[in-house]
Amino acid sequence: MKNSVPTSAILLVGGLGTRLHPLTLQTPKPMLPVAGIPFTEHQIAKARAAGIEEIVLATSYLAEVFEPHFGDGAEFGIKISYAVEERALGTGGAIANAAQYLESDGPVVIFNGDVLSSHDLQAQMDLHTSQLADVTLHLTAVPDARAYGVVEMDGVKILSFNEKMENPPTNIINAGCYIFSRDVIAAIPAQRVVSVERETFPQLIQQGATLLGYVDSSYWLDIGTPAALLKATADLISGAAYSEAFSALLDGADFARSGGALVATDAMVAPTAHVSTGSLISRGVVIEAGAQIEGSVIGEGAKVGAGARLVHTFVAADTEIPASFIAENEFFGFSS
Repeated sequence: MKNSVPTSAILLVGGLGTRLHPLTLQTPKPMLPVAGIPFTEHQIAKARAAGIEEIVLATSYLAEVFEPHFGDGAEFGIKISYAVEERALGTGGAIANAAQYLESDGPVVIFNGDVLSSHDLQAQMDLHTSQLADVTLHLTAVPDARAYGVVEMDGVKILSFNEKMENPPTNIINAGCYIFSRDVIAAIPAQRVVSVERETFPQLIQQGATLLGYVDSSYWLDIGTPAALLKATADLISGAAYSEAFSALLDGADFARSGGALVATDAMVAPTAHVSTGSLISRGVVIEAGAQIEGSVIGEGAKVGAGARLVHTFVAADTEIPASFIAENEFFGFSS
């Protein structure tokens, strides 16, 4: 069934998110809000829009958070199942563990749980299917490739895959969305730690398997740091990035864009307060007179006192910021 159209997906959401502390001490990284929506919803909506009918969330850290929010997927128009890793199994081990919960026997789309991408998933799927590929990777170019897996190519064929090296041979990197044939998944050893980047991809190339690269220059961002999380929100609000889930949010009645910010319609923002570009003001928030919010995320039910100034700052739900308080690059209300 290597050449059939993918209708199944696996979303890798088991990471610890240590670079995002303290935001991830009680909330897993894939459930942090990006432009008013838990990040995983952006990826589920992207999968559904490309014709994916079922998706397995490969969970580990704070696994219990996901199912109460997503349920069986009926509300999201896609069948959702859950694969819980008692111990982290790496990317490959997570894929092998999650695949047993899939109903389809065709190719599988794999999403990393920390990448916001506007790339054309349908075109990547078409390339995989038309070329009878074993694996097809989404690739993108970056100015500095040292922190990423780097590929060398001949046309669309991948000749080498090198994970995180000081002097990469190209600037074309692994962008974190793959399509695997079921034969490749079946060959991944079960219940042991396996890295697709360090083991599976290099081994497949050595064996002569067909690894293809779909190079796309659309918006792409690793959301693994607080600064990147703020940028993702700002870019979705401005339109620099596109997400089906965010488009649906704007079509609803709960949020509206205002002055380059995203503001809940039930938030109370004083006329003399100023909320600048890229900020997220969540449901039930109160912003008092003269307060300034610049490129910050204000959680549900929070209150920002009169004359306060917050720059590139995260405020947790139901947290109160005193009047005249000034903060930049800070976190308030998150457990430490």
